[in-house]
Amino acid sequence: MTSTQHASTTDTDVAGQQANPADAILRRLATRAMGLTGADIERVVREARLKARRGKRLISYEDIEEGIRGNRLPVPYDLRWRSAFHEAGHAVVHHALDLGPVRGLNIDTGQGGGYNLVGFHLRGTGARDWYENMLTMLMAGRAAEKLVLKRISSGSGGSDGSDLARATRVAFDMERTLGLGTEHPLLYRPHRDPATVLDRDPELAARIHGMLEVALDRAAVILRRRRPTFYALAKALFEAQAMDETAVLQILRDGDPPP
Repeated sequence: MTSTQHASTTDTDVAGQQANPADAILRRLATRAMGLTGADIERVVREARLKARRGKRLISYEDIEEGIRGNRLPVPYDLRWRSAFHEAGHAVVHHALDLGPVRGLNIDTGQGGGYNLVGFHLRGTGARDWYENMLTMLMAGRAAEKLVLKRISSGSGGSDGSDLARATRVAFDMERTLGLGTEHPLLYRPHRDPATVLDRDPELAARIHGMLEVALDRAAVILRRRRPTFYALAKALFEAQAMDETAVLQILRDGDPPP
């Protein structure tokens, strides 16, 4: 299973306007294309145009979607469920903590991993609780696997862009460069290679690991409290394999507590 990849955007607020059909199609295509490179997309469009030309018709959305899916291998049943729970966990916690909109989810990668595209509100950024919420969201995929499957996979780690790598970097910066640490918070101590510092400073490593443990436990609490929503989103994602913002938000809002 590959590491979960995240892309993010910055928003001042979640748009509540209804998009026109063309926008909806573009969002669906963008969701389907998560994880593809620019060269991959260029090849898909070129092949779709060729197919339409041979059929003496205009290129259609279905041509492009079929081309995207044709570039990916089928994901085994068990890995597909694991990816669905993992990505649903991120989405539910991101929404519960009101970090911003969830733009799309995709587990149709052909590699057993998943992608999520999330946005972040500008309000609250920079405060310690905002960073703690970020850590909680980043650890939510791992918490989801543990909660449902009772086992942890390597899907949270394995690369510099993985959940564990990003969470470790956030916690490292809190301790060393953002003035939010528990030891010498006024010292600005950047380093290009946090892993080297952590290997040489077991006390710092223990503090950062403790922060990640707290975030993991907090994510698990949120998922247990919103279990019906979490399960509903995972099931929908398993079946659809790719969901745009509208589809995700409908399920997430159904699980919101009453005002």
